Amino acid sequence: MKSVVLYLHMHQPLRIKQYSIFSVGHDHDYWTEKDWYAGPNNERIFKKVTEKSYRPMLAKLEKCLVDYPGFKFSISITGTFIEQAQKWAPDLIVTLQRLAKTGRMEIASETYYHSLAFFFDKAEFEEQVRMHQNKIRELFGLETKVFRNTEFSYNNDLAHWADEYGFKGILAEGWDKILGSRTPNAVYRPEGCSNIKLLMKNYNLSDDIAFRFPDKTWNEWPLTAEKFTNWVSKATEEGPIVNLFMDFETFGENIWKDTGIFGFFDEFIRRWDEIDGTSFMTLSEACDNIEPAGEISVPWTVTWADTERDLSAWLGNSIQHEAMKALYELKDKVLATGDKKLIEDWRHLQTSDHPYYMCTKYFNDGGVHAYFSPYDSPFDAFQYFMNVIRDMRLRVDPEAKAGESATLPKPEAITIEKID
Repeated sequence: MKSVVLYLHMHQPLRIKQYSIFSVGHDHDYWTEKDWYAGPNNERIFKKVTEKSYRPMLAKLEKCLVDYPGFKFSISITGTFIEQAQKWAPDLIVTLQRLAKTGRMEIASETYYHSLAFFFDKAEFEEQVRMHQNKIRELFGLETKVFRNTEFSYNNDLAHWADEYGFKGILAEGWDKILGSRTPNAVYRPEGCSNIKLLMKNYNLSDDIAFRFPDKTWNEWPLTAEKFTNWVSKATEEGPIVNLFMDFETFGENIWKDTGIFGFFDEFIRRWDEIDGTSFMTLSEACDNIEPAGEISVPWTVTWADTERDLSAWLGNSIQHEAMKALYELKDKVLATGDKKLIEDWRHLQTSDHPYYMCTKYFNDGGVHAYFSPYDSPFDAFQYFMNVIRDMRLRVDPEAKAGESATLPKPEAITIEKID
């Protein structure tokens, strides 16, 4: 049996408004930009993406479930997405609940706040995983069985944690430096683990949709459903599954409707469903039904971002390191207050998008970062973030001085650093 495992990730961060130093000490609302047209206006951005992507793609998925009997898929939904949907587009939650009841949509586990807490504070990381599991159970009546860490960040230590925690599967980028001569079109066992299985993204085929589909300079443009179906079928000659993993916002937001992306998706699902000897699997079904082809060891951290596929998109320069250091140093004092709103604000600052906006890379990767950032520069993103840190320090210790915070380096002092 040749199987496609389709996984889509739904996430929207709460972006920090243009929070100036003059707001420190008296304005504790870091997220509500009063100017509707300002870059980081969260309500405007969420409603825009809802109209362009969330509503039409959810409708497309629901229609595919009706039209194509073998179709099934998996998603993950961050807590920050859920909170905004409940506030500004509750119909999205209703649709997702309806899809969950079909039994043909699986929801994967992740951190509630889409954070990189695993690399900073394991206790905080586990708390966010529990929070996310509880929210999915509460809203959708589902138990999460497969884990994806933020931005597909993955290494052996994470796999061992997930195995001990009880997950049956974990996701990672099928990066060449990990696989060597092996194929991503198989199920693997993380090295040293007893039960959990590893599903690896086929990044070539996934990125043909997620990045190259609208590119008229690509030598395979236009990408038709017939052509792509043939590519996927050929890929299954190497292994039993093809893992197509991508952001939900690929459809309609990152790649606009007028490119034909929705029609392409529907036609591909139809073609694959009609071929004899093919199927769709959820993440859990792939783990349950396919034996590991071998063990994979990943002693360093890999992600699905940028050309390096490492953590440098979030921790590649001095201001990103400074911001994360200042943030996690606040943990004990913030939690000790018992102030629910303060703790919530602190956890929203952990969302990986904040250091991502501070990235100072150039060339193709830099263009991607700039596209997703609501700020004029990485330095602006850092300044707003650190101003919020200053205010939080006053909230946990009113006797402190607002100026007693990390020194803001001058833009010319920012350096690119490579980390493992």
